[in-house]
Amino acid sequence: MTRRIHPAWTAFGVTFLTLIATAGFRSAPSVLIVPLEDAFGWSRSTISLALAINVLLYGLTAPFAAALMEKFGIRRVVMFALATVASGALGTVWMTHPWHLILLWGVIVGMGTGSMALVFAASVANRWFIQKKGLVLGALTAAGATGQLIFLPGLSSLAVHYGWKWVSITVASAAFLMVPLIGAFLKERPSAAGVSPYGAPEDYVEPPIVRRNAAKETIDTLRAASKHKDFWYLVGSFFVCGLSTSGLVGTHFIPAAHDHGMAEVTAASLMAMIGVFDVIGTVFSGWLTDRVDPRKLLFFYYLLRGLSLFLLPSILFSTLHASTLVFIIFYGLDWVATVPPTVVLCRKVLGLERGTVVYGWVFAAHQIGGSIAAFGAAVLRVKFGNYSTAFYISGILCVITSYFVLQIGKAKEKALAA
Repeated sequence: MTRRIHPAWTAFGVTFLTLIATAGFRSAPSVLIVPLEDAFGWSRSTISLALAINVLLYGLTAPFAAALMEKFGIRRVVMFALATVASGALGTVWMTHPWHLILLWGVIVGMGTGSMALVFAASVANRWFIQKKGLVLGALTAAGATGQLIFLPGLSSLAVHYGWKWVSITVASAAFLMVPLIGAFLKERPSAAGVSPYGAPEDYVEPPIVRRNAAKETIDTLRAASKHKDFWYLVGSFFVCGLSTSGLVGTHFIPAAHDHGMAEVTAASLMAMIGVFDVIGTVFSGWLTDRVDPRKLLFFYYLLRGLSLFLLPSILFSTLHASTLVFIIFYGLDWVATVPPTVVLCRKVLGLERGTVVYGWVFAAHQIGGSIAAFGAAVLRVKFGNYSTAFYISGILCVITSYFVLQIGKAKEKALAA
């Protein structure tokens, strides 16, 4: 008798494809910085301001998106978000002033992608999986790197050979194409497919659907979580995570390499390689999260990331060097390996039921850090003529963070011991 594939894996597959596409939308701005400078004569700090707003709203939308998914359903929220991204990206084709870029790519695309942020992955994993949740979270997080792998070199080549407008058109087309895929294949929850979550015990009872005010639920969760010291450790650590990845390296690696004489397509290909190794690192991190204390994992991730950032300014050249490739491999393995252990720790703050919304707020801190780095690194580059200061500051913050993540849960452990 043929064994039926559990519908949870279909939900996983559709979510994986959606997050791949979303990563492509998120990676596009990094290949637009230099082309927009050339096309309009706008300063790098002006362009980076739009990208910083994009990163910021990507994060600030996340906790509300998590609550909206609980109220209106995952499918509706993600389909609307995809249509929003497509509209914003397509609108940039006709922009003529910097505020157009800020409104379209900064605000509209930022809010759209934020509604499909990693809270989407957390929501699907929490609803559909009891067993292998850490592995699933790792794989869905790695989907972002896979999208970067698929899109970045192609988008960069489009911008160089056919003009930056084709980047916008490609992103808009991909987003529109994803809408019917979500509508047709993503079930809202296991009960809609007539099954229990993957790995659920025989006596499993699905939690009742409670229709709450999404905004009130989101704010109430923040108020409750803010009373716990562990929440602030998670907020601080993920702030530094966003600052050191999507905000700094994700946004400015390509222009930083370009400053050293490296061709833009070559730099984009190196970013894609980070994506390759991030898939490996994040899936492995998810597997480890099911077996190892997540605090210890975060300690090593942040410490090693900080040390690698200290080396980056000295290993960027006009051509490929072995040291640059070593950094790419090392940094790729560590890129978002922090996500699976962070999601698990978020569930311990207020419990499983509100774990996704708690993670939404922690992820908002991630993007606030990313936003500050996206704009701040551009300002530092204009002031000093290079990105070295930005890389050093980020490295120091990562090393400091490696200490504080070990303090998560210490208060509760002492209370239980007493």
